[in-house]
Amino acid sequence: MNSLSDRHSLTRYAWLSIGAAIVTIGLKAAAYLLTGSVSLLSDALESLVNLAAATFALVILTVAARPPDEEHAYGHGKAEYFSSGLEGGLILVAAVSIGYTAISRLLNPQPIEEAWLGIGISVAASAINLAVARVLLQAGRHYHSITLEADAHHLMTDVWTSAGVVLGVGLVVLTGWDPLDPIIALLVAANIVWSGVRLLRRSALGLLDTALPADERASVVATLDRFQAERGVAFHALRTRQSGARRFVSMHVLVPGTWSVRHGHQLLEEIERDLRAALPHATIFTHLEPLDDPASFEDQQLDRAGTGEPR
Repeated sequence: MNSLSDRHSLTRYAWLSIGAAIVTIGLKAAAYLLTGSVSLLSDALESLVNLAAATFALVILTVAARPPDEEHAYGHGKAEYFSSGLEGGLILVAAVSIGYTAISRLLNPQPIEEAWLGIGISVAASAINLAVARVLLQAGRHYHSITLEADAHHLMTDVWTSAGVVLGVGLVVLTGWDPLDPIIALLVAANIVWSGVRLLRRSALGLLDTALPADERASVVATLDRFQAERGVAFHALRTRQSGARRFVSMHVLVPGTWSVRHGHQLLEEIERDLRAALPHATIFTHLEPLDDPASFEDQQLDRAGTGEPR
């Protein structure tokens, strides 16, 4: 099930994330109510963000799986960037809430009660998040879904956050220094801010049609270089972009002017076949031009100035 046509099945991973978020919210809320620890409260608030993000991811994955139509000829894959962007924004909201609560508690420190029980509950919740994050990350990479990858990275951030909180609460109990609890909560807030900013940046780059990653572009260039060396053809105006799981690659292919249309078309078919093999889930656009026509080398800009004259 590696075809883009199977992406409607990805919603089951969103349901898994929703279920995990509901369970961990209950566990972490119980840990906070038992202990009164603002660090554990911050951990519970982040799980609320997980639930909101997973719910929105469910909607977005349903939209992204829709086939192309007349109004969306290139598919609906870009919808996934809205999910990861929202998740990044929700992470920042959670960080502000955590920071506000932590500062208030820092000014008015309170002792932690039933600390070890609260720590045990938090560890159980973290184990659930860790297991679900591993499943989502594997699925996200397999299906090239930025939504699942974003959810997985967010859950891993939650796991590391919980680890820091557990360590901090334990230190508070051992040292008896109550202000350490809100200080750790502030560190948690700073950590998840960084996670939110990274998600927002990746979403923005996707919506702006940023070029494919360097390693993927290198595989495209290597394939084209082989054709250039073996067939005596040339390439220019190479452009790449990604829309959700779908990759788009376009280029101009310059061949000897003496070639027939059939010969040139056969070459383009071979090039597109090899590029799809090197870059799965890619849509390839090729434009054939004659090597011996000077106008071919003037046609490389994204917006070609019109002269009003035929080529």
